[in-house]
Amino acid sequence: MRTQKTLFILSLTLIFPIMAKSQVKIQQTAGRDALGEFAPEFAHLNDDILFGEVWSRNDLLSLRDRSIVTVVSLMSQGLTDSSFKYHLESAKKNGVTRTEMAEILTHAAFYAGWPKAWAAFRMAKEVWNGNAESVAAGSVEAYTQTIFFPVGQPNDAYARYFTGQSYLAPIVKEGVPVANVTFEPGCRNNWHIHKASKGGGQTLICVGGRGYYQEWGKDPVELLPGDAVHIPAGVKHWHGAAPDSWFSHLAVEVPGEDNSNEWLEPVDEKEYAKLK
Repeated sequence: MRTQKTLFILSLTLIFPIMAKSQVKIQQTAGRDALGEFAPEFAHLNDDILFGEVWSRNDLLSLRDRSIVTVVSLMSQGLTDSSFKYHLESAKKNGVTRTEMAEILTHAAFYAGWPKAWAAFRMAKEVWNGNAESVAAGSVEAYTQTIFFPVGQPNDAYARYFTGQSYLAPIVKEGVPVANVTFEPGCRNNWHIHKASKGGGQTLICVGGRGYYQEWGKDPVELLPGDAVHIPAGVKHWHGAAPDSWFSHLAVEVPGEDNSNEWLEPVDEKEYAKLK
């Protein structure tokens, strides 16, 4: 049951089209605000070139990944000043979770140096534990920039079967239907069963964030981008986001006869709270 990896999702790109990420132009005025009169050329290079051109190439490298690269680069130089805090805050807004940042800085510590990591952790802890208005894994707008597929619209038609907010974006409507389902941090669907007299079931292909899948009577399985799960008809299960991360998967309907879906009880809050 544990997932197949990247080769599977790459093969599926031959079956249905991938929706390319759109480029988002970054608007920056910090250079002109602070140094516009004293050093206008530096302000121009900072606002128009570094951010307006380099950071704006987020169709080639996402804002989330650029934030990670920048944080590690600054940490490796021991630069834990206001600019470092700014980029930590940007990383948070761009979808880097507290758990991910802790792992990023831990990994970088072995290459950049232990004292530099201690200094970086102090500031990262302040950013992720601070009182600034922000959701745990960034806004839905920021998360959208980290995945290839569209997030879509609030999944209001099935909201009664979900704990938390989910989003739905149809990808393929004919033939074998495919939809991208996105869960906000902590969101998950109820236990449910895909039914069919022949064939049927569902395949999940993880395309963003971090989530979980669980079959009745078995332990939850962590899901990361590139993982895939086949769910046979008749199996009671649930799936959704980790408590601190957005999560998206493609839902592929397996052809079958007399397909239907039976929605059951919500996932137990105490059991879900045990997940990391």
